[in-house]
Amino acid sequence: MRIATFNCENLFARYKFKKNVDPTALDGFSINNLAFDLLDEDEKQITAKAISEVNADVIALMEVENLTILDRFTSKYMKKLGYKESLLIDSHDPRGIDVALLSKYPIISARTHRNDHTEIPKSKWPWLFSRDCLEVLLDIDGKPLTLYINHFKSMLDTKAKNSEEARTNTKPKRLEQAKKVAKIVDSKWKDIDYNGNFIVLGDLNDYPGEGTSLDILLNHPGLVNVVERLPADEQWTHFYAKAKEYKQLDYIFLSKSLADENSGKPEIMRKGIAKKAVKYTGPRFEEVGNKKPVASDHATVYMDIELS
Repeated sequence: MRIATFNCENLFARYKFKKNVDPTALDGFSINNLAFDLLDEDEKQITAKAISEVNADVIALMEVENLTILDRFTSKYMKKLGYKESLLIDSHDPRGIDVALLSKYPIISARTHRNDHTEIPKSKWPWLFSRDCLEVLLDIDGKPLTLYINHFKSMLDTKAKNSEEARTNTKPKRLEQAKKVAKIVDSKWKDIDYNGNFIVLGDLNDYPGEGTSLDILLNHPGLVNVVERLPADEQWTHFYAKAKEYKQLDYIFLSKSLADENSGKPEIMRKGIAKKAVKYTGPRFEEVGNKKPVASDHATVYMDIELS
């Protein structure tokens, strides 16, 4: 099976204010007439191309507004891919972005951590995971697979003088989120020495190396960052245009036993990244521009694996 993670960047809908749609006559999306359009249809078509290019059996998504938008997006642009299952639980992010899942396999159960509280003293924001740590159990041809889908605190900080200062200022929340994900994994898998079909994945909004908030996951005895199997210069998954930075922000952590049984390497699909990201010299979708339109500022990370 193929597993993937992709921050699809602002999968939103916007009301048709300019199209004389009567908001009292329609109930949002309807079969005959839509009161809402997908935000920036041109870009979302490229986003759909990026997802279609990878054609994962199971793909975790970040920055999705709600389940209605996801289902509309999937049915409009990716109907032929065969995603029979979709899942999103609205969380507390002030921008309204959530983590989500598309799957060709049945979803057996889901557990949300949207209401977990932060322990940071005097925090103005009570929630630990503003975009959730979504646990999903899937049935992959009779074999169980547990996913932990995440989108950690951003490194953006408008008060910081540079990107490194912003990273430092926003680190405490990511550090707390990483520790909680490790604790969640430990509570289920530690007693059996992390032998099982489980994966931690998503946009963790920090990169490996000095000063990272992700040490507890990167050095976890039950998790393997498979992107590390790629050459160092090929591990980047995100292009930050303002600072011209290429970093790994997106991860697939296989369980220890899955990593032992799957010695292959993941792939990073960058065909939808802006042309301004000159470090990538491979093919792009023809609609991609220098800055805009793009599929996303993130690339899709995917890997073919066999389950035990």
